[in-house]
Amino acid sequence: MPMGGVTCDTSALVSGFVGIAWDSEAVSAPTAAVSRATPWGRPVAEHDAGWVVLDVETTGFRPGQARIISLAALALDPDGAVERSVVSLLNPGVDPGPTHVHGLTAEMLADQPRFADIAPGLVGMLEGRTLVAHNVAFDYAFLAVEAELADIELPLDTVMCTVELTRRLGLGTHNLRLETLAAHWGIPQLKPHDAFDDALVLSRVLAPALVRARQLHVWLPLRPATRRRWPNGRVTHDELRPLKMVAARVPCPWLNPGRHVPGRPLVQGMRVALSADVQRTHEELVERIMHAGLAYCDMIDSETSLVICNDPNAEHGKGFQARDIGVPIISDAEFMAGLDSVIGGTSIEEFTDDTIAGRQFALF
Repeated sequence: MPMGGVTCDTSALVSGFVGIAWDSEAVSAPTAAVSRATPWGRPVAEHDAGWVVLDVETTGFRPGQARIISLAALALDPDGAVERSVVSLLNPGVDPGPTHVHGLTAEMLADQPRFADIAPGLVGMLEGRTLVAHNVAFDYAFLAVEAELADIELPLDTVMCTVELTRRLGLGTHNLRLETLAAHWGIPQLKPHDAFDDALVLSRVLAPALVRARQLHVWLPLRPATRRRWPNGRVTHDELRPLKMVAARVPCPWLNPGRHVPGRPLVQGMRVALSADVQRTHEELVERIMHAGLAYCDMIDSETSLVICNDPNAEHGKGFQARDIGVPIISDAEFMAGLDSVIGGTSIEEFTDDTIAGRQFALF
C-alpha cells in the first residue's frame, strides 16, 4: 500500500459489536432510514453518464501474461447510437495465441500499432462514461494491465457487466452468452470473436436491456473502478472483486438492532444473509442490502437478523441453518417490498480512549 500518513476508520473497529441492547426509553421514536450512498448498483433513471461498450480479443486468459490483440470501444449516445469509436488490431509483441478462436496470426499483427499508440484516443473517449462489457471483469482486467504497461491512467469511475444485467431481466433464455442474447432480440451477429462485431452486437443488446430494466424497476449492476496513485507517481488499477466478497468486509455504521420480527419494518444495521433459494440474483440483493443501510453477512450465527430464502421449509443450506437456530426467514419478494419502509438505525459513535486523559476504564 502507498506509504504516508495512516488513517483509521473507527467504525471498522467496532463493526463486530452487533446486537447490543439499549434502553428503549432513551432512544427517540423510529425515523425513516436515510439511504446509504454506495457505489454499487443504481436505478436506470439515476444513471446520467454515457456508455462505452468494450470488447477485446486476447492471446490468452490471464491478464499480465496474455495481451490484447484486438480492441473495439464504442461510445454511445443516449439513444444507443455510436458517437465515437476506437477500433484496432494491436501488435502484442508476443505469440497471438489461439488463432483458431480469433483468427488473427502473427503476420497479420506484425505491422499493427501497440496499445500505447491508440491509448490517447481511448482515454479521451472513456472519461466521464461507464464502461460496459459482457463479463466486464475480464475485459477491464486486460485493459487495466495494458494501461499500466503503457504508464497510462484510465479515467473510469464505473463499469457494468451485461451478463449480470441480463441475468436480472428474466429473459427465459437457456444461457446468457452474447450470441444467445443477440438471437433473443433479433440482432444479427456476423463474426463471433471479432472485437468490433462483438462490441457492435453488445451495443445493440444494451439498448433493449436498459428498456426492460426500467420497466421492471431493476437496478443497473454498476461497480466502482478504483485506482491508486503511488509516491513515485505511478497509477495502478484495482481488480474488480465479486460484490459479495467486498460487501462482507464493509463495516456497517449502524448498530445491529437484533433479529427481524416478521410483520415489522426492517431496521438499519440488521445483518442479512442470503440463501441459494432465491429468485433474484445475489448481487442485486446485496446492492439493495447495502443501499438500505443493512449489513450483508456471508455466515449465519446468533447475531444474524434474517435470512432471505424463498423456501421456508428448506432442508439444506442457509435456509436450513436459519431454521435450526431460529433466525427469521423472508422471501426475496418480501425483502424487496420491505425496502420502502426501512427504519433509521442507531449510529455507532466513535469510541474515545479515556486513558489518553489519564482515566481508566474496565470492560466486564
